[in-house]
Amino acid sequence: MHLDEPLSDKEFNELDKFLMSDAVGDDGMTMDALHGYLTAIALGPEAIPMTEWLPLVWGLPEQAEPKFKSPKEMQRITNLIARFMNEIQITFEVAPQEYEPLFCVMEQNGKELIDGETWAWGFWEGMQLRAEAWEAAWESPSIAPLLEPIYLLGAEEIEENETTLVDTPEKCHHLALKLEASISEIRRFWAPLRKSGVTTIKREAPKVGRNDPCPCGSGKKFKVCCGAEPTIH
Repeated sequence: MHLDEPLSDKEFNELDKFLMSDAVGDDGMTMDALHGYLTAIALGPEAIPMTEWLPLVWGLPEQAEPKFKSPKEMQRITNLIARFMNEIQITFEVAPQEYEPLFCVMEQNGKELIDGETWAWGFWEGMQLRAEAWEAAWESPSIAPLLEPIYLLGAEEIEENETTLVDTPEKCHHLALKLEASISEIRRFWAPLRKSGVTTIKREAPKVGRNDPCPCGSGKKFKVCCGAEPTIH
């Protein structure tokens, strides 16, 4: 299965079942939280390697791995999550107007209301991976107001005087609608500024040959001094 193929309903349910199982921690992400989390990473200020963001999905202490039944299951679940991320990225690149947050819907007094809190929490967690870089968006007069619904619905703590903004399902529903409408603008803000997760270092000094004297001054050849292969214990 190619990484650029979207998840089928069967695969979506398979991943959902795993994330809801005892294999992951109590604080592990559900599918809606994962969708918000991956969205923040996909459109944010910097590309973040999967090796960094994946461990937080499991909700386990000290970045421990889930209790996979086998290496094959580990590969399978990891592959599904990678494809879930690629699906979001491809949608943004090819048809951004078709992007929709994976919100839950609940019924309240005969009305269907959007419950976007879990999705927003996931997005907020994604933002925290590069909180310092996201400061540029908070400082933007046009983007900061668009981040408010994400903060109100998803942050672990909000100010006491802000709790009245999220104290009914109806208020949360309207915040979720605002959030959905803001995603394209937030993405457009970061698109020209987005940096690769790989840092390119410009070499200021000429490259040292392996048989040249080591620049540290030891008198040894570079290949047996600072240029030696590290020993793995």
